[in-house]
Amino acid sequence: MGTVVDDAAAEFHAFFERHYAELARLARLLTGEPDAADDLAADALLALWHRWDRVRAADHPVAYARGVVANLARTRVRTAVRERRRVALFWSQREERTENPDVAGVVDVQEALRRLPFRKRACVVLRHAFDLSERDTALALGVSVGTVKSQTSKAVAELQRLLGTRAAPRAPRQVHAAIARSGGAAGGTR
Repeated sequence: MGTVVDDAAAEFHAFFERHYAELARLARLLTGEPDAADDLAADALLALWHRWDRVRAADHPVAYARGVVANLARTRVRTAVRERRRVALFWSQREERTENPDVAGVVDVQEALRRLPFRKRACVVLRHAFDLSERDTALALGVSVGTVKSQTSKAVAELQRLLGTRAAPRAPRQVHAAIARSGGAAGGTR
């Protein structure tokens, strides 16, 4: 004879096995993001587990689960739309014209940026391409101002080393300018 907790866990496990794929498919269709669909379905099922007593007592537990997935998907889509609007607003306020752009230099800078570890890359891009303050960069990344300072300094030094072998800019101001140009001149979408 099982305990109430064991029975609830077994019942939830069976619900999970029966409906996870369907919920992930729903999330994928609602968001258009196959990579995020599994995460959304898992988040929805976690929320259901926390309220399992109420969910299993509901007339239509699967409908409730679908509603949770739909709400999570709606939140994700709204967040993405707001982020796209912020990015579009940011770029619309910047001067897009560049006289005699150094396309090869931009490509070199983008390649060098891809070789940096994420935190260093994020710090140097936010500081130099987006002209954020150290404080704003720290807030955006959820780290301390000191971390931003050290990671940016290390990133610029690494970029100087990487770009120096290609006769690219060596001085920090030139690296700063090259990073800023790489964000706009060649699209900088990678």
